[in-house]
Amino acid sequence: MYKVGDLVVYGNTGVCRVTEIAERSPKEAGEEQLFYVLKPLYQNCTIFTPVNNPKVLMRPIITRNEAERLIDMIPAIHAEIYHCRITNKLAEHYNELLKTSDCLDLLKLCKPLYTKKRILEKENRKFGTVDERFMKRAEELLFGELAAALDIDKEQVPAYIAERMGKKGRKG
Repeated sequence: MYKVGDLVVYGNTGVCRVTEIAERSPKEAGEEQLFYVLKPLYQNCTIFTPVNNPKVLMRPIITRNEAERLIDMIPAIHAEIYHCRITNKLAEHYNELLKTSDCLDLLKLCKPLYTKKRILEKENRKFGTVDERFMKRAEELLFGELAAALDIDKEQVPAYIAERMGKKGRKG
């Protein structure tokens, strides 16, 4: 069970702070049950979810060391560019990686999309709307969790990654 003040990843909402643990009566049940009150770090809303909610993934955020290890792994991550002209299939493929809320899966979604975008730009072709939408969503979730783990602003994450990867490149 999480404590008040803990940072958690709640489904595809991203990083939330547990602000309260309260007893409430859900509409469909007459008995009281414990609920987490969650405040997303990067959205303006409040979430009430049962402590034992099997429907939505909730986990602690990664640690600073895990975040740094993940960033160090970026050059070695091989994720193939997924091409599909059928937008539903493309969205389905990207959703599979998004729904895990796992940072490595989010990187495996972002990295090939960055590559795909660069290739298309060099060919003076347009980056697809579905690709763009999922890349932005994956970045939001990934950068949000990395920012929380590294205790930096979300906007600083790309520069932090570039700097850390630059240092690793100079060492080896």
